[in-house]
Amino acid sequence: MNAKASLRAVIIAAIGFVVWTILNRFVLDPQAAAFLGHKTDLARPLRLAAWLRVLDVHIAFACLALLTGALNFASRPTGERRRRHRVVGYVYLVSVLAVVVTSGYMAPYATGGRAVSMAFNLLNMVWFAATLTALVMIRRRQIDRHRRWMVRSYAFCFTNLSIQLIETALTRTLGVPYETAYAVSVYATILILAAIAEIVVRRAFPNPQRTGTITLR
Repeated sequence: MNAKASLRAVIIAAIGFVVWTILNRFVLDPQAAAFLGHKTDLARPLRLAAWLRVLDVHIAFACLALLTGALNFASRPTGERRRRHRVVGYVYLVSVLAVVVTSGYMAPYATGGRAVSMAFNLLNMVWFAATLTALVMIRRRQIDRHRRWMVRSYAFCFTNLSIQLIETALTRTLGVPYETAYAVSVYATILILAAIAEIVVRRAFPNPQRTGTITLR
Protein backbone atom coordinates (compact mmCIF):
# COMPACT_ATOMS: atom_id res chain seq x y z
CA MET A 1 0.00 0.00 0.00
CA ASN A 2 1.49 3.36 -1.05
CA ALA A 3 1.48 6.59 0.96
CA LYS A 4 -1.67 8.02 -0.62
CA ALA A 5 -3.65 4.82 -0.16
CA SER A 6 -2.49 4.53 3.45
CA LEU A 7 -3.46 8.12 4.17
CA ARG A 8 -6.83 7.62 2.49
CA ALA A 9 -7.49 4.57 4.66
CA VAL A 10 -6.61 6.52 7.81
CA ILE A 11 -8.93 9.38 6.84
CA ILE A 12 -11.79 6.98 6.08
CA ALA A 13 -11.24 5.25 9.43
CA ALA A 14 -11.21 8.60 11.23
CA ILE A 15 -14.42 9.83 9.60
CA GLY A 16 -16.15 6.49 10.06
CA PHE A 17 -15.27 6.32 13.73
CA VAL A 18 -16.39 9.90 14.33
CA VAL A 19 -19.78 9.12 12.78
CA TRP A 20 -20.13 5.93 14.80
CA THR A 21 -19.09 7.64 18.05
CA ILE A 22 -21.61 10.45 17.64
CA LEU A 23 -24.36 8.01 16.65
CA ASN A 24 -23.65 5.72 19.59
CA ARG A 25 -23.38 8.52 22.14
CA PHE A 26 -26.38 10.64 21.20
CA VAL A 27 -28.75 8.22 19.44
CA LEU A 28 -28.18 4.60 20.40
CA ASP A 29 -27.14 5.03 24.03
CA PRO A 30 -27.50 8.67 25.17
CA GLN A 31 -27.11 7.73 28.85
CA ALA A 32 -24.02 5.58 28.17
CA ALA A 33 -25.79 2.79 30.05
CA ALA A 34 -23.93 -0.03 28.31
CA PHE A 35 -20.53 1.43 29.18
CA LEU A 36 -21.45 2.51 32.71
CA GLY A 37 -22.95 -0.89 33.42
CA HIS A 38 -19.44 -2.32 33.63
CA LYS A 39 -18.25 0.22 36.19
CA THR A 40 -18.60 -1.57 39.51
CA ASP A 41 -16.78 -1.22 42.84
CA LEU A 42 -15.67 2.33 42.07
CA ALA A 43 -13.37 3.95 44.62
CA ARG A 44 -15.47 7.11 44.57
CA PRO A 45 -19.14 7.77 43.76
CA LEU A 46 -19.86 8.70 40.17
CA ARG A 47 -21.96 11.83 39.67
CA LEU A 48 -23.77 10.81 36.52
CA ALA A 49 -24.88 14.23 35.26
CA ALA A 50 -21.42 15.77 35.65
CA TRP A 51 -19.71 12.68 34.25
CA LEU A 52 -21.93 12.70 31.15
CA ARG A 53 -21.24 16.39 30.53
CA VAL A 54 -17.50 15.80 30.76
CA LEU A 55 -17.90 12.78 28.48
CA ASP A 56 -19.66 14.94 25.88
CA VAL A 57 -16.82 17.49 25.94
CA HIS A 58 -14.31 14.65 25.76
CA ILE A 59 -16.02 13.09 22.75
CA ALA A 60 -16.47 16.41 20.95
CA PHE A 61 -12.81 17.34 21.17
CA ALA A 62 -11.64 13.79 20.47
CA CYS A 63 -13.65 13.83 17.23
CA LEU A 64 -12.29 17.29 16.42
CA ALA A 65 -8.73 16.09 16.97
CA LEU A 66 -9.31 13.12 14.66
CA LEU A 67 -10.72 15.30 11.89
CA THR A 68 -8.29 18.23 12.13
CA GLY A 69 -5.33 15.88 12.29
CA ALA A 70 -6.54 14.06 9.19
CA LEU A 71 -7.16 17.37 7.41
CA ASN A 72 -3.63 18.59 7.96
CA PHE A 73 -2.06 15.31 6.93
CA ALA A 74 -4.17 15.31 3.77
CA SER A 75 -3.04 18.72 2.54
CA ARG A 76 0.36 20.22 1.83
CA PRO A 77 1.00 23.51 3.67
CA THR A 78 2.12 25.49 0.63
CA GLY A 79 1.21 29.01 -0.41
CA GLU A 80 -2.16 30.17 0.88
CA ARG A 81 -2.77 26.80 2.51
CA ARG A 82 0.01 27.43 5.01
CA ARG A 83 -2.10 29.77 7.11
CA ARG A 84 -5.01 27.33 7.12
CA HIS A 85 -2.63 24.53 8.06
CA ARG A 86 -1.38 26.59 11.00
CA VAL A 87 -4.90 27.44 12.22
CA VAL A 88 -6.04 23.83 11.93
CA GLY A 89 -2.89 22.76 13.74
CA TYR A 90 -3.67 25.00 16.69
CA VAL A 91 -7.24 23.69 16.76
CA TYR A 92 -5.74 20.20 16.91
CA LEU A 93 -3.47 21.22 19.79
CA VAL A 94 -6.36 22.70 21.79
CA SER A 95 -8.46 19.61 21.05
CA VAL A 96 -5.76 17.28 22.35
CA LEU A 97 -5.40 19.39 25.49
CA ALA A 98 -9.17 19.27 26.07
CA VAL A 99 -9.22 15.50 25.61
CA VAL A 100 -6.34 15.09 28.04
CA VAL A 101 -7.97 17.29 30.69
CA THR A 102 -11.37 15.60 30.45
CA SER A 103 -9.72 12.20 30.41
CA GLY A 104 -7.94 13.16 33.61
CA TYR A 105 -11.33 13.79 35.22
CA MET A 106 -12.73 10.45 34.05
CA ALA A 107 -9.61 8.35 34.71
CA PRO A 108 -10.41 7.66 38.40
CA TYR A 109 -13.68 6.08 37.26
CA ALA A 110 -12.01 3.88 34.64
CA THR A 111 -13.20 0.30 34.27
CA GLY A 112 -10.49 -1.94 35.66
CA GLY A 113 -9.55 0.19 38.63
CA ARG A 114 -6.36 1.97 39.54
CA ALA A 115 -4.13 0.10 37.09
CA VAL A 116 -6.23 1.31 34.16
CA SER A 117 -6.48 4.83 35.59
CA MET A 118 -2.68 4.99 35.77
CA ALA A 119 -2.41 3.75 32.19
CA PHE A 120 -4.76 6.48 30.96
CA ASN A 121 -2.85 9.15 32.89
CA LEU A 122 0.44 7.92 31.41
CA LEU A 123 -1.09 7.92 27.93
CA ASN A 124 -2.34 11.48 28.41
CA MET A 125 1.10 12.73 29.43
CA VAL A 126 2.83 11.00 26.51
CA TRP A 127 0.21 12.16 24.01
CA PHE A 128 0.32 15.81 25.03
CA ALA A 129 4.13 15.74 25.26
CA ALA A 130 4.31 14.45 21.67
CA THR A 131 1.87 17.12 20.51
CA LEU A 132 3.75 19.89 22.29
CA THR A 133 7.05 18.64 20.86
CA ALA A 134 5.54 18.83 17.37
CA LEU A 135 4.67 22.48 18.04
CA VAL A 136 8.20 23.24 19.27
CA MET A 137 9.71 21.60 16.18
CA ILE A 138 7.65 23.64 13.73
CA ARG A 139 8.44 26.85 15.59
CA ARG A 140 12.09 25.97 15.09
CA ARG A 141 11.30 25.36 11.40
CA GLN A 142 12.38 21.73 11.68
CA ILE A 143 9.70 20.48 9.32
CA ASP A 144 10.52 16.78 9.21
CA ARG A 145 10.88 16.56 12.96
CA HIS A 146 7.53 18.33 13.27
CA ARG A 147 5.93 15.76 10.98
CA ARG A 148 7.52 12.87 12.85
CA TRP A 149 6.11 14.08 16.14
CA MET A 150 2.72 14.78 14.59
CA VAL A 151 2.57 11.16 13.42
CA ARG A 152 3.33 10.05 16.98
CA SER A 153 0.69 12.40 18.36
CA TYR A 154 -2.01 11.58 15.82
CA ALA A 155 -1.62 7.85 16.39
CA PHE A 156 -3.08 8.28 19.87
CA CYS A 157 -6.22 9.85 18.41
CA PHE A 158 -7.20 6.26 17.63
CA THR A 159 -6.95 5.15 21.27
CA ASN A 160 -10.66 4.60 21.78
CA LEU A 161 -11.11 2.80 18.48
CA SER A 162 -8.23 0.46 19.26
CA ILE A 163 -9.49 -0.22 22.78
CA GLN A 164 -12.95 -1.10 21.48
CA LEU A 165 -11.61 -3.41 18.77
CA ILE A 166 -9.28 -5.29 21.11
CA GLU A 167 -11.85 -5.50 23.91
CA THR A 168 -14.49 -6.83 21.51
CA ALA A 169 -12.08 -9.44 20.15
CA LEU A 170 -11.17 -10.61 23.65
CA THR A 171 -14.71 -10.77 25.02
CA ARG A 172 -16.58 -12.12 22.02
CA THR A 173 -13.92 -14.37 20.51
CA LEU A 174 -12.02 -15.62 23.54
CA GLY A 175 -14.67 -15.15 26.21
CA VAL A 176 -12.47 -12.99 28.43
CA PRO A 177 -14.42 -11.16 31.19
CA TYR A 178 -15.15 -7.56 30.23
CA GLU A 179 -13.17 -5.88 33.01
CA THR A 180 -10.08 -7.96 32.28
CA ALA A 181 -10.46 -7.50 28.53
CA TYR A 182 -10.80 -3.75 28.93
CA ALA A 183 -7.69 -3.48 31.09
CA VAL A 184 -5.68 -5.58 28.65
CA SER A 185 -6.97 -3.58 25.69
CA VAL A 186 -5.89 -0.27 27.27
CA TYR A 187 -2.31 -1.41 27.84
CA ALA A 188 -2.17 -3.19 24.48
CA THR A 189 -3.45 -0.07 22.72
CA ILE A 190 -0.71 2.12 24.17
CA LEU A 191 1.98 -0.29 22.97
CA ILE A 192 0.39 -0.98 19.58
CA LEU A 193 -0.27 2.65 18.65
CA ALA A 194 3.20 3.72 19.77
CA ALA A 195 4.74 0.91 17.72
CA ILE A 196 2.68 1.72 14.62
CA ALA A 197 3.65 5.39 14.90
CA GLU A 198 7.35 4.50 15.06
CA ILE A 199 7.05 2.19 12.06
CA VAL A 200 5.39 4.95 10.03
CA VAL A 201 7.96 7.51 11.18
CA ARG A 202 10.92 5.32 10.29
CA ARG A 203 9.53 4.45 6.87
CA ALA A 204 8.30 7.93 5.99
CA PHE A 205 11.22 9.88 7.46
CA PRO A 206 14.35 7.71 7.37
CA ASN A 207 16.49 10.83 7.80
CA PRO A 208 15.24 13.37 10.36
CA GLN A 209 17.31 16.10 8.71
CA ARG A 210 15.67 15.65 5.32
CA THR A 211 12.92 17.99 4.22
CA GLY A 212 10.28 17.42 1.60
CA THR A 213 7.22 15.30 1.06
CA ILE A 214 6.39 12.05 2.81
CA THR A 215 7.35 8.93 0.91
CA LEU A 216 6.84 5.37 2.03
CA ARG A 217 9.22 2.72 0.82
